[in-house]
Amino acid sequence: MNDLPFIDPSAGGNRPAIALAPRPMDLAGKVVAMIDNTKEQGTLILETVAEVLRTRYGVARTIIRRKEHYSKPATDQLIDELAQEAQLAVAAVGG
Repeated sequence: MNDLPFIDPSAGGNRPAIALAPRPMDLAGKVVAMIDNTKEQGTLILETVAEVLRTRYGVARTIIRRKEHYSKPATDQLIDELAQEAQLAVAAVGG
């Protein structure tokens, strides 16, 4: 018998579900913003994904910006700037 409690990470929490943003039918001609979380390899991951998005999916342009620190959320200013330039966003999870 196991005396350690088990926590099911898929069980959810008390927060209400957030509706997902509408997804485009394709990426051709779109501008994609990418937020680097400042962890190791985050920039490399995003640069690699950006190249694939441009060459394979016809993304017109990618924008990569770094947030202040991995433990802090991106600032409202950074999010607003990217929202003005891009139709989609990707966040990196380097580690």
